[in-house]
Formats: sequence, structure tokens, C-alpha cells
Amino acid sequence: MSGAPGPQRTQEQQRVQQSAWQQHRSQHWDSDHRNWQQRGGYNGYRIPDDRFRGYFGPDHGFRIYGLPFLVEGGYPRFQYNGYWFSMVDPWPEYWANDWYDTDDVYVMYVDNGYYLFNRRYPNVGIAISISR
Repeated sequence: MSGAPGPQRTQEQQRVQQSAWQQHRSQHWDSDHRNWQQRGGYNGYRIPDDRFRGYFGPDHGFRIYGLPFLVEGGYPRFQYNGYWFSMVDPWPEYWANDWYDTDDVYVMYVDNGYYLFNRRYPNVGIAISISR
């Protein structure tokens, strides 16, 4: 592992997180995911535009590793910049097994909904829901 050491997780925390993420890996991304329009629209919390511009978008990448993490209703959730992000879509099968630990991601508001993007695959957005 290179770079500065990040927050440490216990083996149990790591096992729980890895299990939650792996359960939501897609087997066939093209048919397994849906955008917010297909879901009937985004109805979650909306981040105020000025705050969004200051902390989110492609210029504000971050890693999920070490962030507060929960599993709710079987879905992975993480906290970043005061907001909880819940995965609504599975993640593509061609992403690395540990992308949530190693890849830079960012949040975008596109087509009337929030999506999580991975810098390694900038053309793929995973539908996410936001709460405070």
C-alpha cells in the first residue's frame, strides 16, 4: 500500500463492508441498473446548489475508504461532507473488487437525480439517494 496511511478498520468492519459491497455487484450491468427517470424520479434530499458546487462534482473527488459506513436495508451507505449516500443501483461487474477502497469517486446531479461516478469509468453513473 502506498501513500499516507488512512483510517484503520478492524477486520470485522472490513468484512462487513466487503460483504455489503460484494452483494451489490452487478452480474450484467447493462440490464441490472436503472436511471432515476426509469425509477419514477428522484425523491430524496436535494443538496443546495451553492453547497453542491463547493463540495461535489468532478472537481471534488474522494475515496469511500475510511468514511462512516452503514448497511441499511442490505444496501451500503456512506457519509461524506455531512450527507449520507445510499447506493440504489448495483455496481458494474467490470469494476475492481475493491473500487470503494482504491478508486476516486465523485457525485453528480444529472438528468434530475444524483449519481456516483468512478474516475476510472467516467461514463458510468450509479444511482444514489442522499439524506442528512
